[in-house]
Amino acid sequence: MVLKPERLRQGDIIGVVAPASAPADAASIDLGLAALEGLGFKARPATNLRGRWGFLAGSDQERADDLMEMFSAPDVKGIFCFRGGYGTARLLSRLDYDVIRSHPKVFVGYSDITSLHCAFLEKANLVSFHGPMLNSDFLKDNMPEFTRRSFLKCLMEASAPGSLCQGYRKKTVQVLATGIASGPLVGGNISILCASLGTPYQPPLSGAILFIEDLNEEPYRFDRMLTQLLNAGLLQRVAGVAIGVNKNCRDPKAKRCTEYRQTLEDVLRERLLPLKVPVVLGLPFGHVRYNATLPVGVTAVLDGDKGDLRIVEAAVT
Repeated sequence: MVLKPERLRQGDIIGVVAPASAPADAASIDLGLAALEGLGFKARPATNLRGRWGFLAGSDQERADDLMEMFSAPDVKGIFCFRGGYGTARLLSRLDYDVIRSHPKVFVGYSDITSLHCAFLEKANLVSFHGPMLNSDFLKDNMPEFTRRSFLKCLMEASAPGSLCQGYRKKTVQVLATGIASGPLVGGNISILCASLGTPYQPPLSGAILFIEDLNEEPYRFDRMLTQLLNAGLLQRVAGVAIGVNKNCRDPKAKRCTEYRQTLEDVLRERLLPLKVPVVLGLPFGHVRYNATLPVGVTAVLDGDKGDLRIVEAAVT
């Protein structure tokens, strides 16, 4: 059984951390904290939220200390990441997973934050949330109600969130392989997921519904990452593959080149269809405005007949 955090409530204190890249400027931090307050929570910035160490938001130890401070603080009920970028994997060996396991809390982020989702599931058996961040989602004036509703429902209601596609009107979802499969939801940004392979923080994929997405990766790079998962013998073990909206993952030379160039869909079909499991492409999550919140570690059903991903287990208590 996975360890689930307590649901969030209006007025709860939320710790805000930057485990990877530094926020762009002080103004963006203030706006992000105000956006969190606008959701009905009380924002508590981490000690080093305004720090900078080269391209990182403070030294590795400072960023790790911020995370542990928020997990240890008894009045902090949730932890939201301000942004992704790069650097989260540098913290994994510095965290106390016994403390994290003893103080399960809602933890939210995506992109480079995938490193922490993998580590929390593998080392603490803790459900965490692949979902919007303050800098990349809540600061935007055009954040869709779909994204906001999915976020709050998943974190604040102790019931199964249900269909990922409910209320999603864009025509991006495409079934690549039919069938229905269920299993624990595991994954995130595929580049970061592949970087976890062979480390103590590699998440369990056997029988899982693997969900993946990425940004600005050309098709051949997707091929390389999927091939790495195949060569490691991991992709063959999943029950199904749920793929988000992969923004700007095109071959920039395709229109100008006379030789054959594969599209991302070509790559996905070639690498995934031989698995003989359901595969659904274009689900509403990733580096896009319509970014649903996905609880890592809970049971989900990938419906390759209807083209949907249903979360059938509550993610919070």
